[in-house]
Amino acid sequence: MDSVISIKNGSVFQNENRVLKDINLEIGRGEFVYLIGKSGSGKSTLLKTLYADLPAREGSFQIAGFNLNEIKKKEIPFLRRKIGIVFQDFQLLYDRNVEQNLSFVLKATGWEDEKSISRRIDDVLQLIGLQDKKNKMPYRLSGGEQQGVAIARALLNNPDVILADEPTGNLDPDTSTDVMKLFMKIRGQKTTILMATHNYNLIIKYPSTVINCNNGTVKLSK
Repeated sequence: MDSVISIKNGSVFQNENRVLKDINLEIGRGEFVYLIGKSGSGKSTLLKTLYADLPAREGSFQIAGFNLNEIKKKEIPFLRRKIGIVFQDFQLLYDRNVEQNLSFVLKATGWEDEKSISRRIDDVLQLIGLQDKKNKMPYRLSGGEQQGVAIARALLNNPDVILADEPTGNLDPDTSTDVMKLFMKIRGQKTTILMATHNYNLIIKYPSTVINCNNGTVKLSK
């Protein structure tokens, strides 16, 4: 398997507290994997370790070609170009419009040519179906549209993997379905998606691999 995420005998920590241990995961290119578990079970801690917000201190952690055990602080921006991150609360910049939100991310990750930036923004907004919202302020958009912009932002650098932390948590059922349809479309382009969720209805509607954070460990659900 062409692994995009590989964890061997891993543990993740919040401060000095070991939250999860004995993690052994291999997630391949183009896979869609749900990460489930109760609040406080370690889902967010695992995702934060994978995008290097928390250090990988025990075991072997690799993602998108990066060894997280050895990654240096100056290398983290390069890692984040390979990873798209989608949050429950959107985390958009509300003092600028959609295009400016996306342009900010591209410039922060090394893009300089304005024409290339504009083209890439148009491409991701067209993929998401929000090309007509380019000049809108985020607070003028619905919750689903805001999450769509957040997904567009995650796609800007053609990431190998998207890490989504409860992306439908603030959305109604119909809008959650729209977001899942977007993820299925993205998955079809061979992007790996690891999505933490409490929404078991989505898992039933869009069945895929499920891994469960429970009692301090991570197990593949049967």
